[in-house]
Amino acid sequence: MNSKYTEQCLCGEIHYSVDVEPVFSGNCHCKDCQRTSGSAFIPAMLFPEKDVRISGTARYFETTADSGHMHKRGFCPNCGSQLFAKFSSLPGMLGIKAGTLHDTSRYVPTLDFHVASAAAWDAMNPELPKKPGAAQA
Repeated sequence: MNSKYTEQCLCGEIHYSVDVEPVFSGNCHCKDCQRTSGSAFIPAMLFPEKDVRISGTARYFETTADSGHMHKRGFCPNCGSQLFAKFSSLPGMLGIKAGTLHDTSRYVPTLDFHVASAAAWDAMNPELPKKPGAAQA
């Protein structure tokens, strides 16, 4: 059986697969996501970590979010692709960067969040609900 969601980093050293639907999917427009992606936002999906199968080992970089909680971003140590996120406020959950999916059409955002920090040139989907701060998964 094929997994519902599969991805890999740019060089192929790290792969993941998930067979369940995400708990949450949305576009984060916070300054940290802008800086780490080099773009207007990060399209993010949140899954129970126990349901995500990963081959290869990501390296994590930890920062303190505006909320004061810890945010760890997982990336491939070989090619630098950002793949995962872990949040101290959401133990047991794993964020996945939707742009790394093999089939990106599987990503369906339900919310734009941290829009108070959005770049002036960020053309958001007007049909998605907007939240000025953090999303609640």
